[in-house]
Amino acid sequence: MSNKVYITNQQKAVKIPSGLRILIRRSCNAVLDYEKFEGPAEISVTFVDNNMIRELNAQYRNKDMPTDVLSFPLGENGIYDKNEDTGAAMLGDIVISMEKAMEQAELYGHALQREVAFLTVHSMLHLLGYDHEAGGLEAVRMREKEEAVLVQLGLPRTVSYTTDEL
Repeated sequence: MSNKVYITNQQKAVKIPSGLRILIRRSCNAVLDYEKFEGPAEISVTFVDNNMIRELNAQYRNKDMPTDVLSFPLGENGIYDKNEDTGAAMLGDIVISMEKAMEQAELYGHALQREVAFLTVHSMLHLLGYDHEAGGLEAVRMREKEEAVLVQLGLPRTVSYTTDEL
């Protein structure tokens, strides 16, 4: 029984590149493998625009501004509700602003795919209970895990995707 990643596009601001959904599924699975997560899991990923993520950010985090990704974990302390039909652990929801992801990809000079993979990996770690808000060791550890998973996906941070040099 494999993991299920439900992907929904609720925005028209950014065209979803071909292969992005596959990359997101790979990113989710890579985190679950890396964290040695037992049994099948379910994750929902939703693409939104800046407006929609700003509303969610204001509603849930009292920050009235757009952000790149929001994580809505369903579990606590490693305990997750199970989907009655499938027996899969329901990890929660990942909401990605495709507008913000596009802005950041351009800012960092890498592909939109690389940015979305990073945001997905980052958010998956939140769904599994990691937190970086307090900073310190926890934030460092989370960053190390992100790097390790991205390297496994063939997307190390050192790679530059700018086409100018070609």
